[in-house]
Amino acid sequence: MTDNEVKHNVTKAGHPKGLYMLFAVEMWERFNYYGMRALLSLFMISTVIGFSKATSSRVYGIFTALVYLTPVLGGYLADRYIGKRHSITIGAILMAAGQFTLASYEIINPIVALATGLTLIIIGNGFFKPNISTIVGELYEPNDVRRDGGFTIFYMGINIGAFFAPFICGFFGEPTDLNNVLEAYKWKYGFMAAGFGMLIGLVWYLVSQNKYLGHIGLLPATKADKIQDPAEVAKAKAAEQPLTQEDWDKIKAIFTFTFFAVFFFTFFEQAGTSLNFFAAEATNLTPTLPLIGQITLKASYFQAINPIFVVLLAPVFAKLWIKLGSKDPSIPTKFGWGLFLQGIAFAIIAVAASLYQASGPVSALWLIFMYMFCTMGELCLSPVGLSMVTKLAPVKFMSLFMGIWLMGSFFGNILAGMLASQYESWSLTTLFSVPAIGSMAFGVIMWVMTRKIMRWMHGVH
Repeated sequence: MTDNEVKHNVTKAGHPKGLYMLFAVEMWERFNYYGMRALLSLFMISTVIGFSKATSSRVYGIFTALVYLTPVLGGYLADRYIGKRHSITIGAILMAAGQFTLASYEIINPIVALATGLTLIIIGNGFFKPNISTIVGELYEPNDVRRDGGFTIFYMGINIGAFFAPFICGFFGEPTDLNNVLEAYKWKYGFMAAGFGMLIGLVWYLVSQNKYLGHIGLLPATKADKIQDPAEVAKAKAAEQPLTQEDWDKIKAIFTFTFFAVFFFTFFEQAGTSLNFFAAEATNLTPTLPLIGQITLKASYFQAINPIFVVLLAPVFAKLWIKLGSKDPSIPTKFGWGLFLQGIAFAIIAVAASLYQASGPVSALWLIFMYMFCTMGELCLSPVGLSMVTKLAPVKFMSLFMGIWLMGSFFGNILAGMLASQYESWSLTTLFSVPAIGSMAFGVIMWVMTRKIMRWMHGVH
């Protein structure tokens, strides 16, 4: 099947069938990552000797930051030498190996298991993350109006995996009593569940890629003309051309969006640390529900709230962008809304924190509403950012610039760990007010800069 046949082999919804194949692969990869992430900070403070909340927050921040730094190298290697498809396979294998290494903390020293396992996941993600997102973009023609909607659907796959992961990995891996050393053995089952999820995704990818992707991403852009497919030959010719002034303007736009994304992810990534601690300590985990009675929740379960809202709201946003047509908001406008809505989310949890400090644990509804607004902001920024790179980046450096976009999360996670490390030093109201004010301010700044950024984009919408 040629690349053009792949692009026009669509579902009833009008998107290439390859989108849904990649949707499933990414779903299992995110199950692998978010299942581990829901346990990681709690695992460190309960099992790794000498790790306080501040220490585990810094380690967590460094880890989640490096996960988004290595895609720059992984993207470059895929563009120049390996090809996107082979890079995805390498990444999936390394990430599964990392999860099983984390699960070995009873066999080897827990710090060694932690360091080795996280290193494998970091390297594996570098090969996997930028390349699967770039292939999604290559399923569409350059000015295809379906692209933003396609990335929003793809993003829904990410979050289906992220939704189920905390429940399944938390069920198997999180002890009921974090202070009971006799239950410390349970963490390994959560990490193993995450690893098996990645293996399922890898097998599905290996058996279905040729059917749904044709030649797309099989070779690096510079060697694509070796495949006798008109689209691949055109890609190779484009890769030989020097960058123009228009290309450089578009690159400036990519870096600008990435800069603002740093601050979005600084606040968004509180989910695994400060918001996780807030769920464990400041939230009523034994609520009484009408007709059901009292139930018992685990802090890790709250990690599933954001993904379920993505699953519920992503189709709405995907249809909205298409339905608006020529009135579809520009990329800078969407980014501004993403930041501003996240600011509202943290304003909600800042109020909840003040209530907790005044009268004790608060209702889980505060976290639910907080995550709802945060998710709406995320859908205006994160999938739009992925789509933006595939619209603006030069063909020969497509995966490299996808890695640069993801590097925004690297710096964001570094700052997120530094912010979360103040959990026991600052009042919780102050801790959550900083993201509330900061995120809304950056949203307004993005709106002010819209015209200038649009000039750099040279008509790309």
